[in-house]
Amino acid sequence: MEKKLRVGILGATGMVGQRFISLLEDHPWFQVVTVAASARSAGKTYEEAVGDRWKMTSPMPEAVKKLVVMNVAEVEKVASTVDFVFSAVDMTKDEIRAIEEAYAKTETPVVSNNSAHRWTPDVPMVIPEINPEHFAVIPFQRKRLGTTRGFVAVKPNCSIQSYTPALTAWKEFEPYEVVATTYQAISGAGKTFKDWPEMAENIIPYIGGEEEKSEQEPLRIWGTLEGGVIVKAKEPVITCQCIRVPVLNGHTAAVFVKFRKKPSKEQLIEKLVSFKGLPQELNLPSAPEQFIQYMEEDDRPQVTLDVDFGKGMGVSIGRLREDTVYDWKFVGLSHNTVRGAAGGAVLCAELLTEQGYITHK
Repeated sequence: MEKKLRVGILGATGMVGQRFISLLEDHPWFQVVTVAASARSAGKTYEEAVGDRWKMTSPMPEAVKKLVVMNVAEVEKVASTVDFVFSAVDMTKDEIRAIEEAYAKTETPVVSNNSAHRWTPDVPMVIPEINPEHFAVIPFQRKRLGTTRGFVAVKPNCSIQSYTPALTAWKEFEPYEVVATTYQAISGAGKTFKDWPEMAENIIPYIGGEEEKSEQEPLRIWGTLEGGVIVKAKEPVITCQCIRVPVLNGHTAAVFVKFRKKPSKEQLIEKLVSFKGLPQELNLPSAPEQFIQYMEEDDRPQVTLDVDFGKGMGVSIGRLREDTVYDWKFVGLSHNTVRGAAGGAVLCAELLTEQGYITHK
């Protein structure tokens, strides 16, 4: 790309906003030119607005330190400075839906990390390796919004990335019933151990709204575009429990699956490691070369050893074995703030750019 696309980050001071900024530091196509947040941060430099709340392990990029934070509510003003925006705003769902559509109506594409628009029928919710064809719903959404360039696209929940890719790789064996328990990192709540000391040596068996998302969102990803909307798939039926565990980054899932067709272990592993999507074929900047790795060791995947596989954009699967009640069971691991949040949205934006949905204004 001759000239980089100008990017704005909405909700730039929060944890996911910070992750966007760190991931985009040396991006070959995108350059962060605008940071926007709530009125209380507006007018300060980014460095002042974040203060001692920088939560990434890498230092704050020099290029953003002196950017003056804009008020995210001043939609026209923010939109006039950028080609597109990433959204990680912290508001109520109704407020998020309204502000993201307001940005889209300024002819600014919005790639969102938020859950507010995940069930809007004409908004694509995409894992780029799995359902890139859902971006074809964008012209229908533009018609509804009255835009020629603006739209909203979202990435799905972080917790489903540790098992949905495997189930997708095994589609031809017809998985029809799934039980999953996810063990979710505290950064999924935007926290570190410093801000959440009661999580040390603790497990909380509840994460608000997470179980419904974990059961339903994969079905939307596997859905079909019909009559200008995404219609969710009916199978596999998924039941899920979500547990918060004392880990900083990395969501682990323990999963049990029933198949209509009975695959061998060798077939299942082969399907995992050979699974590729458009991001790999197009060699997109953030795409991991290997989307899913299979680990033979009994004690893998482990968060400390494997969460950064593929720079945090890959998925690790292990402990695949036959089950006495279900057909097969396995353990999956994904990085919840890279693949599961900001990185997944960046990969969506790269594919949207490659396909001509995001262009220079």
